Amino acid sequence: MSKDANRRIGIGIDFGTSNSAAALFDGETLRLVRLERDSDIMPSATYIDRDLQTDTGQNAINQYIADNTSRTVEMIPEVIGEYSALADNGGGGDEPSAVEGVTTKIYGAPVIDSGLQGRLFRGTKRLLGDEKVRRLMVFDHPFRLVALITPLLLRMRKAIESGAGVASFAHLGHPVNFEGRDDHRNKLALNRLSEAYKYAGVSQQHFYPEPTAAAVSYLHANPDSPAETLLTLDFGGGTLDFCVLKRRGEDFDVVATHGVAIGGDHIDQRLYRELLFPLLGKGERWRRKGFDREIDTQFPFEEYEDLLVNWAVTYTLNQNKFTTPVMDCIEQGGPAMHKFRRLRELIKHNYSYLVFQELKETKAALSYSDEARLDIPEIDIDLTLKRSDFEAMISDLLATVAQAVDRTVELSGLSEDKIDLVLRTGGSSLIPAVLKILEDRFPGRVVEHDPFTSVAAGLAIASYREL
Repeated sequence: MSKDANRRIGIGIDFGTSNSAAALFDGETLRLVRLERDSDIMPSATYIDRDLQTDTGQNAINQYIADNTSRTVEMIPEVIGEYSALADNGGGGDEPSAVEGVTTKIYGAPVIDSGLQGRLFRGTKRLLGDEKVRRLMVFDHPFRLVALITPLLLRMRKAIESGAGVASFAHLGHPVNFEGRDDHRNKLALNRLSEAYKYAGVSQQHFYPEPTAAAVSYLHANPDSPAETLLTLDFGGGTLDFCVLKRRGEDFDVVATHGVAIGGDHIDQRLYRELLFPLLGKGERWRRKGFDREIDTQFPFEEYEDLLVNWAVTYTLNQNKFTTPVMDCIEQGGPAMHKFRRLRELIKHNYSYLVFQELKETKAALSYSDEARLDIPEIDIDLTLKRSDFEAMISDLLATVAQAVDRTVELSGLSEDKIDLVLRTGGSSLIPAVLKILEDRFPGRVVEHDPFTSVAAGLAIASYREL
């Protein structure tokens, strides 16, 4: 295939917080790139083992689970330095004794997991705009963020090459605003992304806002749509993004963009905290024998919380300092005993990833039903969650969505009645409460558009048009 022929294929790459996708467009046919054995969607995950070999996507997650399920964690002290001193060998005779150097290692707190087989990184995109996060340690080797995401991008580039013959150029999606507190977070994140794409072999880069790409794919799929002014809501795993555009013949002008750093991952963690933490011992008492009296305090569940909701590091709870209080609470019996048994099983068998998958499925089911069952037999949980209760748990996040919609319209300089069509895309846009927020403001003008692939498709179309 000649270079000119290659360049008649538009390429779009949507590297997401939770999942990634890629698409090709030749002017007539739009198709997604197969990234996994049985799926066009690939989890944005990287696994690095002790030999510093990497795996990506679903294989990375599977390997992490296999390496850490039912594993006892043994934390050993880390050597943080050493000092040397001169010592007499203690001869005691008339001859001068030999002088030897004695070196002593200085140990820090027990922070190294001696049995850890590999590190899993997921959601790394959320760190790209944080200038304080420069390197992460992987088995005593400092890895830049760029090095952690490059294997994912390289895998996508190779998959694209199998279908297009070339992948050195592409339109690359990015959120309107990356997560972070720094004023220059977007510039920093794009610079890091650009560097990673170059290492992955994508040298000709055109970064393109993700909500705008979603609108491009909709207009391509609906060329006869009478809508002139469109608002896109793209609610993904890590960010909530908006754009308002006005059509100009076959082209369009972007009137406004807006973005906030909330996404489906935040909702999943909220569900875990609100729904499951009380069933795992939060709020219960811990009684144990003291030197001269019984000690009765609230169980220190706050020490477990962050490690539970960040499932990639939940295995670190398999340490005596965490497991001993749990066993104490089981042995003391009482009504809360079964809660701590659940917590013990979750920690012992590293079930946090499984828990999150079940929570995601329950959340998805609530998009189509007024109630859904959460069944996790591994930790003896079987309950029914009503949609109204779910919405109450995330009410503050929904308020943020509503405020962001209003802010986007304000930035456009238009009134709500001047918006002809509202597109909702991204997995979290399927939540009925999000649809209600939009319908309240734009009644009868809200449509769902390819929640998981619209961005990749739009990027490919935009790429083709600029060849």
